[in-house]
Parts: sequence; C-alpha cells; structure tokens
Amino acid sequence: MKVEPIRDKELLSRIKTYLFNTNQRNHLMFLTGIHCGFRISDILKLQVKHVKGWDIRVFEEKTGKYRQVRMTKELKRAMRDYIEGKPNEEYLFKSRNGINNPISRKRAYEILRDLADDFHLEQIGTHTLRKTYGYQHYKKFNNVATIMTALNHANQRETMIYLGIEQEELDKQQSKIDW
Repeated sequence: MKVEPIRDKELLSRIKTYLFNTNQRNHLMFLTGIHCGFRISDILKLQVKHVKGWDIRVFEEKTGKYRQVRMTKELKRAMRDYIEGKPNEEYLFKSRNGINNPISRKRAYEILRDLADDFHLEQIGTHTLRKTYGYQHYKKFNNVATIMTALNHANQRETMIYLGIEQEELDKQQSKIDW
C-alpha cells in the first residue's frame, strides 16, 4: 500500500490535540516525525540524551549518514516536558516490554493505523510522518531543493513524486481541462 502525507493542516492540528490529550508518548512520536522528517526506524532509536539541546542528531540507519535537525518550538516544548526527570539512556518511545526497550516498528505502525481509524484516514503508515514533514515543508517554503536535501533524495523529481506533489499538480491541471 502506498502511504500518503497528511496534507490538511487543520486535520494535523486536530490529530496533535487528540494525541496530546490521550497519549504523551504517541503525541511526541507523531510530533518528532512531522517536525523532523526522520524515518521511523531512526525515531524509535532516540534516547533522552539525543534530545536535550535544540538539535537532534541521528545516525540514519538506511543511509549510514548523520543528520542533524533543529527542533521546532512546538517539538522542543513537548520534548522538554516529556523528558523531565528521565535518565539519559532511556528510550523516548519506550515499550512496556522489557526494562528499557523502544517500541517496535510494528507497534509504531499499529499506533498510526489506530489514529487513521479514529480520523477516517486511508493510506497511512509509518512513512506518513516523514512524508507529512516533506509535504508541509514544501508547501510552506516552496523550495524543493532544500526538502530534497533534508530527505536525502538523489533528485528533485524523486522528491516531488515521493511527496505526492507531482500527482497533486497533475490532478489540479486535469480538473481545469475544458476543451
């Protein structure tokens, strides 16, 4: 199944509010994904020590490269409240299984699927968070080169396809055909 970004900013706001009110861990996982654009495998490896400053620096599992992202004010506030009093080595997105283990990729997927059910969304998966980051970044700044670099893509066309921008533009143009 091809997953899509969450395009509607009002819907994003409703989801964030819902998660804030229901599950702090899941809220923070969602925020980290949509504000930083990390892959879920990299998000799940984060520990308290990785988020104490303003920058999150991760070693990307897929690319084998380091990537540094400055936290937004919203994410930093949520992060600061969440990690208060926790030891440096504690995983941010801790599983109930074991003493200090992160949730699994499968569990992260289940959390997002439950969210999709609650909000009647389709084509949602763990990559939705990363795609949402890219899509919203592109829509705000309209700079495909920057988002291409942030997502570590080889070219701009790959980024446009990945974010669904190309299809969105084609659909928009198609709806204007009147010949």
